[in-house]
Amino acid sequence: MDVSPARDFARDPVKHLSDAAFDLKVLSDVGILGPVGPRTMARLMATLARWGTAPAGIIGAAAIREGDRVALRDELGELSFVEVHRRSNALAHELANLGVECRDGVGIMCRNHRGFIDATLGGAKLGASLLYLNTAFAGRQLVEVMEREGPEVLIYDEEFEGLLEQLPESVTRVVAWREDGKAGALDLEEIIERGDTSDVSPPKENARFVILTSGTTGTPKGAQRSGPPGIGSAAALFDRIPYRRNDTMMIAAPLFHSWGFSHFMIGLSTGETLVLRRRFDPEDTLRVTAESRAQVLAVVPVMMQRILELPEETLRSYDLSELRITAVSGSALPGEMALRWMDLFGDSVYNLYGSTEVAYAAIAGPEDLRAAPGTAGRPPRNTIVKILDENGEELPPGETGRIFVGSDAAFEGYTGGGGKEVVDDLLSSGDVGYFDQEGRLFVAGRDDEMIVSGGENVFPREVEDLLAEHEGIAEVAVIGVDDAEFGQRLKAFVVVKDGSAEDVSEEELKGYVKDNLARYKVPREFVFLDELPRNATGKVMKRELQAQS
Repeated sequence: MDVSPARDFARDPVKHLSDAAFDLKVLSDVGILGPVGPRTMARLMATLARWGTAPAGIIGAAAIREGDRVALRDELGELSFVEVHRRSNALAHELANLGVECRDGVGIMCRNHRGFIDATLGGAKLGASLLYLNTAFAGRQLVEVMEREGPEVLIYDEEFEGLLEQLPESVTRVVAWREDGKAGALDLEEIIERGDTSDVSPPKENARFVILTSGTTGTPKGAQRSGPPGIGSAAALFDRIPYRRNDTMMIAAPLFHSWGFSHFMIGLSTGETLVLRRRFDPEDTLRVTAESRAQVLAVVPVMMQRILELPEETLRSYDLSELRITAVSGSALPGEMALRWMDLFGDSVYNLYGSTEVAYAAIAGPEDLRAAPGTAGRPPRNTIVKILDENGEELPPGETGRIFVGSDAAFEGYTGGGGKEVVDDLLSSGDVGYFDQEGRLFVAGRDDEMIVSGGENVFPREVEDLLAEHEGIAEVAVIGVDDAEFGQRLKAFVVVKDGSAEDVSEEELKGYVKDNLARYKVPREFVFLDELPRNATGKVMKRELQAQS
């Protein structure tokens, strides 16, 4: 799919120069274009000339510029930029010995640790097609995706060994993280230790990165890209979120997900130290963030929620005064949650709205979130966001319609063919929403979740946001179900906070919604659960809730 970027240099040379000046200023502010000596500059230019700004080139340049500075810190210890570069060289040579060539498939099913980084960079140096597998997959889902995408090699953590029984024997298996040593596959660390650490010759084509969609309403699709967004898109992002060279970045979001993966790429390009933990634990995330004096914490909203559920004395016992950016994306961020986080830890929240397909569409910083809690923010430079009606006509502020996005960071299409709907070179995000009079975007929900109840259009997201503010509710999901009288009706699934079960009833919640929203938006039924079904990135699996209805 070819989605035109928001800017057209050939037609508008003045804007071309303006954009170039903007990019240079922002990248200088970040520190990416800081001064270096002539020899270092010559080596950097030679590396980038050979590899470009693809990940394989970025790690090569980082090894030259950052040298022995710490690039990665996980449960196994620390690795410098030079060590990461050499390890990925060694793995690339050994993967080539196993028969991996340019555009051959390499599946990666790893948690957040050095093995994920090694596999990504090693495969990228061969120009492989890298497939990132959800660590919460069931065996059937894994087999379906593997059969569809067809990777020749699978690099995985040993804990997932039991899911691989139905995979064909032809798939070469490499274990990235061993726990009990029972898996009979090749060992990633042993492969790296014996590999040739010399530089790899650039492949004929850049690597392809396939990140799976969340699959909350169906089978996950493979969204492919041939590399990270261009310099202009990176500068636009850095202009809105103040990443800085040599910061320390704690990535709690899963690396296989687009949000975690984006921060891996950001950290690599800005020379930041990445701090990783294999499993998310609310208090451990606070502890590691504080002990590492991280300036950046990348999370998905459910992680923020789990942290805020910790006792007040626990929350206040960790010093997060160095934290400048709490980067949040992956699902809806309730406004009250953002405000509580900022009240506790300072105005550090940056909420990014986008999708695996469109990349980022809008960013809300602390000022926007304080002024309009729940906003998705404003489009960054050179990103076009429009609200369109069913005929493809643009709607004015205040009117809800389908969200379409144009930028040069959009995906290239699904690996199985097809893509998202395109109108006038703008790509559908799959959501509906509106702009307020100040130009802030608000997302009402998925365009396929809207229901018509008694002739009225209802979006579950609005009801979810309201119920999430109820003092007795920990989390909530609302779906539409068939109704003989009204056509469709809302059904709410709620998890109450500890100690609130006796105070929260169906009738009380119906009255709460009725007091705040129109009568037709009141759910006809409430179901109380111990927890909502979520995938590994924290998104609620509404298809599982539909199956219960």
